[in-house]
Amino acid sequence: MVKFTEVFETTNKHAKNMSKKYSLREVFINPDHVVCVRTDPSFRRHLTEGMMPEGIDGRQEFSRIYLNRGQVGLDVVVVGDPILVERRLNLVNDAKSTLIKG
Repeated sequence: MVKFTEVFETTNKHAKNMSKKYSLREVFINPDHVVCVRTDPSFRRHLTEGMMPEGIDGRQEFSRIYLNRGQVGLDVVVVGDPILVERRLNLVNDAKSTLIKG
C-alpha cells in the first residue's frame, strides 16, 4: 500500500452558497489495482480559483488515479504530478520483486 494525499469535495449542499470547496486527507492505494494515472488540470484551476485548502503551493499538480474494482471502477484525485505518482507506485512493486522468499 502506498500513502497519498487525496483531494475531496467538502461542499455543503444544504447551504445557500453552494460554491465548491475541497479538502485533503490521507488515502492508501494498492498499486496492484491501479489501471491508469492522468494529470487532472481541473484541480489546478480550482487551486487558482481559491477552492482548495489554504497553504497549498500554487505550483502544485494533481493526478487522477483510476483503480480496478471489478465491474465498477473508482478514481481518486491526489496531490502530485503523474510522474511522481508512478514513481511512488513502482517503488512498492520494485520492493516486492526483490524480496527473497525462503
